[in-house]
Amino acid sequence: MSTRHLKSKVSVVPLKSLDGPVLERLATEVSGLLLATGQAAFVGEPAEMLATALADSARHPFAILASPSGSHADKVVGMGVLHVGVATEAGWQDADDAVLLRGFLIDRSCQGLGHGAGATLAAVNQAADLVRRFGLPATGVVLSVNERNLAGRAAYLKAGFMDRGQYLGGRSGPQRTLHLPFVNKG
Repeated sequence: MSTRHLKSKVSVVPLKSLDGPVLERLATEVSGLLLATGQAAFVGEPAEMLATALADSARHPFAILASPSGSHADKVVGMGVLHVGVATEAGWQDADDAVLLRGFLIDRSCQGLGHGAGATLAAVNQAADLVRRFGLPATGVVLSVNERNLAGRAAYLKAGFMDRGQYLGGRSGPQRTLHLPFVNKG
């Protein structure tokens, strides 16, 4: 059976909640993630995004971990950043109404294995936890995805994000603003 079709358990680990050797190991693995050809136009370099996020109190970086079916070992397969108070950077109408998901990427060797949608949902859950923990007014997660990034857009839509229209403020051309409200667990 091809490993490209094996199911895996995906989780996100908020890096600012860690310290010592665990943080060092995950930060090293995140910094070593590789972009697929052409993805540099859509997302930054992992090491730079991680350093920026760790130094900024409004940014909350996370590692995406996956453990293939039948394995107990977690592997860093991607990363992302939850950024509070800046949702307008993705074309959203209110900076505080949503948490911005940015810098989301899956390592080129792990793409096509089904990690994207699961990791996106785990990131949304992490954002909801962040909002509760800090008493923030956000009611969902917003992101912008380049119109040329068809695979990324498909993964976000599969995860339940809704397309809210075009945003022309992106550094790499027209973007689509996508939003997913938090599920009220009240």
